[in-house]
Amino acid sequence: MTRIDFYSNAESKLQVACQVVAKAAREQSRVVVYAPDQNAARSFDKLLWTYQAIGFVPHCLESDPLSAETPVVIALDDSGLAHHRILVNLHTESPPSFSRYERLIEIVGTDEEDRQQARGRFRFYRDRGYEIHHHDLAKSTP
Repeated sequence: MTRIDFYSNAESKLQVACQVVAKAAREQSRVVVYAPDQNAARSFDKLLWTYQAIGFVPHCLESDPLSAETPVVIALDDSGLAHHRILVNLHTESPPSFSRYERLIEIVGTDEEDRQQARGRFRFYRDRGYEIHHHDLAKSTP
């Protein structure tokens, strides 16, 4: 069954996503970042290029011919990809194919609208019997 982790109180969701993705890449895990739209995908792509001054997170968009070999793939569709280890959700809704992944990471910001949307996703997973792990970023780091 998919392990689900919620990271709440993220001051910057994209920065936290970069931290999570960089850590997974260092541990040689494959990651799919589920983006809500092309603009968000491109913004996250740019952020990963500049995230670490002395380091590189190998990544590409799902449309890239090298996406099957690249450890981090930024996608608008979470199905049909070669990676099934970790899925990082940047979307406001639950990813349709999340159960195909070993782990799903949900990042929740500090604004009330984002919290409400996350509560809906939390209930969705809980009502389907998934065990959910919570990490409060106000108290720790990912």
